[in-house]
Amino acid sequence: MQQDTAAATIHPLAQFAATLRWSDIPPGVQRKAEDLLVDWFGSVLAGQSARPVRSITRFALSQGPAQGACEVIGQSARTSPMMAAMANAAASHVAEQDDVHNGSVFHPAAVVFPPALAVAQSIGASGERFMAACVAGYEVGIRVGEFLGRSHYRIFHTTGTAGTIAAAAAVGHLLELTPQQMQHAFGSAGTQAAGLWEFLRTAADSKQLHTAHAASAGLTAAYLAKDGFTGAQDIFTGPQGMAAGMSTDSNPERLVDGLGARWATPETSFKWHASCRHTHPAADALLQVMQQHQLKISDIAQVTCHVHQGAIDVLGPVVSPATVHQSKFSMGTVLAIAARFGHAGLTEFDEQFLAPDTVALRDKVRMVLDAEVDAAYPQRWIGKVSVQTADGRTLHGRVDEPKGDPGNTLSRAEIEGKVLRLATYGSDIPEDKVHAAVQSLWSIAKTPRLGRLLD
Repeated sequence: MQQDTAAATIHPLAQFAATLRWSDIPPGVQRKAEDLLVDWFGSVLAGQSARPVRSITRFALSQGPAQGACEVIGQSARTSPMMAAMANAAASHVAEQDDVHNGSVFHPAAVVFPPALAVAQSIGASGERFMAACVAGYEVGIRVGEFLGRSHYRIFHTTGTAGTIAAAAAVGHLLELTPQQMQHAFGSAGTQAAGLWEFLRTAADSKQLHTAHAASAGLTAAYLAKDGFTGAQDIFTGPQGMAAGMSTDSNPERLVDGLGARWATPETSFKWHASCRHTHPAADALLQVMQQHQLKISDIAQVTCHVHQGAIDVLGPVVSPATVHQSKFSMGTVLAIAARFGHAGLTEFDEQFLAPDTVALRDKVRMVLDAEVDAAYPQRWIGKVSVQTADGRTLHGRVDEPKGDPGNTLSRAEIEGKVLRLATYGSDIPEDKVHAAVQSLWSIAKTPRLGRLLD
């Protein structure tokens, strides 16, 4: 009788994550998942040499084992699933080029692909099983982010919190957890959910720790559940669960919204500029104005960005960025670099974020709350700017779908070009080797047994 009662209370998300099969997933969703995987691969290569990532990777490898089946991407090192997941997740998020789901304000790739890849390599899973697990992670993590709502994001980095559940879903799927075990994994993952925005004020390294922790915590939760370890049965809506402690506007209906019919994975956006996604709509709108009116940098007297409250919450504390990474959360810096070079890329940030021309334009940018933009967020991230010119004109720009959004997405050629640029930026891996890896990733679902991505 006790077993029947437990089965009757299994959350639909746990049932879904445990039982999803690649053949259940529509072909268009499968293709988008492959695109997201390739796009993520570029972010890992770009981020592996960053100082905070090197620190986390050194820590992970020091904990051992020195040999294992799991790849630390871009390095010769092999280690355990947990340590590889930690290192690769840290590398995934530092370049600010990994994907984002608008409605949940969640970066799925950074916390789904690293633990899933590590476990798939460890157990010798097929590419099809690996990809199904990743889609499970995306679908679950996105819904948890949507469920936690806007109030959660004001304080918590959703990728660090919902990311633990997403990682548990992906790894639990690979470990063939039963629905009840998956629910226990969710409980153990949710109790470890963490990630606070305070680090932005002092340009601390915490953002990379958020993804590293989420990936490893979700992986831990799934392995423990496989071994019979129990977790909270109502980690989402229980009186002392995630919503109670982390949100004032949670909506439990979002957890199961169209589950199995509405696929959230293809709603995920690619990032074109190498900066916080909250800056992208305004950057694209400013570039639109400059192109339409043939403006030069010297023509711009002031830029007003009409934004949603989430942008003010995250970007507002960064007034005078002290580091390259912090500059990617400065609306003025991002717009200045985009205006100067037509694109806010990694090299431009490294070399130009404190250049006099960048700082001069940065200080002419301000943000104001816009009722229309705020009402549309987070489902739609509208870009609106008003540009005052040196000759007294006021020009307006508007972008309803920033480059990379599902309605303005990247082609496979653009994704591959992005990966090659990111690899060149962050690694010394030969271009032909990166190109060969990308070609394999496009068809990874056909791989009978996952090995290293870079041989």
